[in-house]
Amino acid sequence: MNKLNQYVDAYVIPVPKSKVEAYKTFSKKIGDFVKKHGALEYVDCVADDVKPGKQTSFPQAVKLGDDETVMLSWAVYKSRDERDRAMQAMMADTAFKEMGKTMPADGKRMFMGGFKVLQAL
Repeated sequence: MNKLNQYVDAYVIPVPKSKVEAYKTFSKKIGDFVKKHGALEYVDCVADDVKPGKQTSFPQAVKLGDDETVMLSWAVYKSRDERDRAMQAMMADTAFKEMGKTMPADGKRMFMGGFKVLQAL
Protein backbone atom coordinates (compact mmCIF):
# COMPACT_ATOMS: atom_id res chain seq x y z
CA MET A 1 0.00 0.00 0.00
CA ASN A 2 1.30 3.43 -0.92
CA LYS A 3 1.41 5.40 2.34
CA LEU A 4 1.62 8.66 0.40
CA ASN A 5 -2.00 8.14 -0.67
CA GLN A 6 -3.14 7.68 2.94
CA TYR A 7 -5.14 10.31 4.76
CA VAL A 8 -5.00 11.18 8.45
CA ASP A 9 -7.64 12.76 10.66
CA ALA A 10 -6.11 14.30 13.79
CA TYR A 11 -7.89 15.37 16.97
CA VAL A 12 -6.76 17.40 19.99
CA ILE A 13 -8.98 17.56 23.08
CA PRO A 14 -8.67 18.61 26.72
CA VAL A 15 -9.62 15.92 29.23
CA PRO A 16 -9.98 16.33 33.01
CA LYS A 17 -7.12 14.48 34.73
CA SER A 18 -9.70 12.72 36.89
CA LYS A 19 -11.34 11.32 33.74
CA VAL A 20 -8.29 9.98 31.87
CA GLU A 21 -9.24 6.35 32.57
CA ALA A 22 -12.82 7.00 31.47
CA TYR A 23 -11.46 8.68 28.34
CA LYS A 24 -9.27 5.64 27.68
CA THR A 25 -12.38 3.42 27.76
CA PHE A 26 -14.27 5.91 25.56
CA SER A 27 -11.34 6.10 23.13
CA LYS A 28 -11.30 2.31 22.75
CA LYS A 29 -14.93 2.50 21.63
CA ILE A 30 -14.15 5.31 19.19
CA GLY A 31 -11.14 3.44 17.84
CA ASP A 32 -13.17 0.29 17.26
CA PHE A 33 -15.91 2.40 15.66
CA VAL A 34 -13.65 4.20 13.16
CA LYS A 35 -11.89 0.95 12.29
CA LYS A 36 -15.28 -0.70 11.71
CA HIS A 37 -15.96 2.08 9.20
CA GLY A 38 -12.63 1.80 7.38
CA ALA A 39 -9.80 3.35 9.38
CA LEU A 40 -6.58 1.37 9.06
CA GLU A 41 -5.44 2.39 12.53
CA TYR A 42 -6.40 4.61 15.42
CA VAL A 43 -3.89 6.01 17.92
CA ASP A 44 -4.65 7.92 21.11
CA CYS A 45 -1.97 9.74 23.10
CA VAL A 46 -1.88 11.59 26.41
CA ALA A 47 0.30 14.68 26.87
CA ASP A 48 3.64 13.98 28.52
CA ASP A 49 5.98 16.82 27.54
CA VAL A 50 3.57 19.55 26.49
CA LYS A 51 4.17 23.05 27.78
CA PRO A 52 2.47 26.38 27.09
CA GLY A 53 4.29 28.36 24.41
CA LYS A 54 4.92 32.05 23.97
CA GLN A 55 2.51 32.39 21.05
CA THR A 56 0.63 29.09 20.80
CA SER A 57 0.75 25.49 21.96
CA PHE A 58 -1.46 22.50 22.58
CA PRO A 59 -2.47 23.79 26.05
CA GLN A 60 -3.27 27.25 24.70
CA ALA A 61 -5.15 25.88 21.70
CA VAL A 62 -7.64 24.02 23.91
CA LYS A 63 -7.65 26.60 26.75
CA LEU A 64 -6.33 23.92 29.10
CA GLY A 65 -7.38 24.13 32.73
CA ASP A 66 -5.08 23.29 35.67
CA ASP A 67 -6.99 20.07 36.27
CA GLU A 68 -6.82 18.93 32.63
CA THR A 69 -4.44 17.21 30.23
CA VAL A 70 -4.27 17.18 26.43
CA MET A 71 -5.08 14.15 24.29
CA LEU A 72 -3.88 13.79 20.71
CA SER A 73 -5.52 11.17 18.52
CA TRP A 74 -5.38 10.23 14.88
CA ALA A 75 -7.05 7.84 12.50
CA VAL A 76 -5.35 6.69 9.29
CA TYR A 77 -7.35 5.90 6.18
CA LYS A 78 -6.35 4.35 2.85
CA SER A 79 -7.15 7.62 1.03
CA ARG A 80 -9.09 10.86 1.29
CA ASP A 81 -11.95 9.22 -0.61
CA GLU A 82 -12.01 6.36 1.93
CA ARG A 83 -12.01 8.85 4.80
CA ASP A 84 -14.85 10.84 3.25
CA ARG A 85 -16.88 7.65 2.70
CA ALA A 86 -16.18 6.50 6.26
CA MET A 87 -17.06 9.90 7.70
CA GLN A 88 -20.43 9.87 5.94
CA ALA A 89 -21.14 6.37 7.24
CA MET A 90 -20.06 7.28 10.78
CA MET A 91 -22.21 10.41 10.89
CA ALA A 92 -25.23 8.36 9.78
CA ASP A 93 -24.59 5.66 12.40
CA THR A 94 -26.74 6.22 15.51
CA ALA A 95 -23.97 4.70 17.65
CA PHE A 96 -21.83 7.77 16.87
CA LYS A 97 -24.40 10.16 18.31
CA GLU A 98 -24.74 8.00 21.42
CA MET A 99 -20.96 7.89 21.94
CA GLY A 100 -20.84 11.67 21.68
CA LYS A 101 -23.19 11.92 24.65
CA THR A 102 -20.79 9.91 26.84
CA MET A 103 -17.50 11.62 25.94
CA PRO A 104 -15.71 12.41 29.24
CA ALA A 105 -14.24 15.65 27.88
CA ASP A 106 -15.23 19.10 26.67
CA GLY A 107 -15.90 18.52 22.98
CA LYS A 108 -16.44 22.26 22.43
CA ARG A 109 -12.70 22.83 22.93
CA MET A 110 -11.66 19.93 20.71
CA PHE A 111 -10.16 20.72 17.33
CA MET A 112 -9.55 18.44 14.42
CA GLY A 113 -8.46 18.37 10.83
CA GLY A 114 -7.68 16.14 7.87
CA PHE A 115 -4.16 15.80 6.51
CA LYS A 116 -2.58 14.42 3.35
CA VAL A 117 0.55 12.37 3.99
CA LEU A 118 3.54 14.44 2.88
CA GLN A 119 6.09 11.69 3.40
CA ALA A 120 6.20 8.34 5.15
CA LEU A 121 9.63 7.40 6.42
